[in-house]
Amino acid sequence: MEELIPSTASYASLLASIQERIRTAQMRAAIAVNQELVLLYWGIGSEISRRQMVEGWGAKVIERLGRRLKRSFPEMRGLSLRNLKYMKALAEAWPDLAIVQAPLAQLTWFHNLTLLEKVKLPEERLWYAKAAVENGWSRNVLVMQIESGLYRRQGKAMTNFQRTLPSPQSDLAQQLLKDPYNFDFLMLAEDAKEREVESALIAHLQKFLVELGIGFAFVGRQYPLDVGGKDFRLDLLFYHLKLRCFVVIELKGGEFKPEYAGKLNFYLAAVDDTLKHPSDQPSIGLILCKSKTEVMVEYALRGTTTPMGIAEFTHLMKLPDEFKGSLPTIEELEAELGAGGEVEG
Repeated sequence: MEELIPSTASYASLLASIQERIRTAQMRAAIAVNQELVLLYWGIGSEISRRQMVEGWGAKVIERLGRRLKRSFPEMRGLSLRNLKYMKALAEAWPDLAIVQAPLAQLTWFHNLTLLEKVKLPEERLWYAKAAVENGWSRNVLVMQIESGLYRRQGKAMTNFQRTLPSPQSDLAQQLLKDPYNFDFLMLAEDAKEREVESALIAHLQKFLVELGIGFAFVGRQYPLDVGGKDFRLDLLFYHLKLRCFVVIELKGGEFKPEYAGKLNFYLAAVDDTLKHPSDQPSIGLILCKSKTEVMVEYALRGTTTPMGIAEFTHLMKLPDEFKGSLPTIEELEAELGAGGEVEG
């Protein structure tokens, strides 16, 4: 009997299906191995810490353990003196196994080291751990979020959400916004205009989305709205996948003014009438400005009927042209350092 030869499309579909199954299994295996590794390290650190406390042993016992464990398990990496100290630090920082199992075991060992080294307060460390799991942050993104002080900025924008949104939508939206927003990936003149900031953010859209947070989908820049036959433009329009609503962002290069809230109120009403799907939640707005006076923001929000928040943003300052020639170039600095020999670290 002649063997049937599958069609190209059918064969390609089978191959793709098997490849996906293998990748999924590999990913699950990698996650399982990582969880076991973190739990193993915590268990080792917990035992060392307990024995030192009970037996009164000093720090040298860890060095002795490291040498012996390396001989017992020569193929296993991660049993260095430094790593054993980190294991002990992990166990002492997180004495509750339930917390270690979730979320810490869902993060890599290097994520956990970053949390130990860079975050001192337990509640702040746990917040970053949960956020890293929820948002799928790489270690580099976790470092960036810690160094930018995200814990102290998240949910801090001044808003009217409690009055204009139903619960729990109001709480979710509040936690969505932060103050200030950190746009240090931009380098702009101190007096940069709104369009310059807008152009720079779009040029660095991926970093902008990371700073906004998970769930934002970019819809458009200078998005057109036709209201009564007249053309209006939204600075930036996003859709938030978790909140299921449009998010209108207006950029202001200077200090917040009360009339900004009135204009955004108008935009949000128009977006709800012309863009919002019946199943969508009410659109929310965000005014980003260089500075604000809290009492002025409070009064401005009090008279609005649509959900919005006001926050500041920061960015790196570009050196004015007149000063550029007065500073040494990279080449000049290297030549100067080379002439003076090695520099002590």
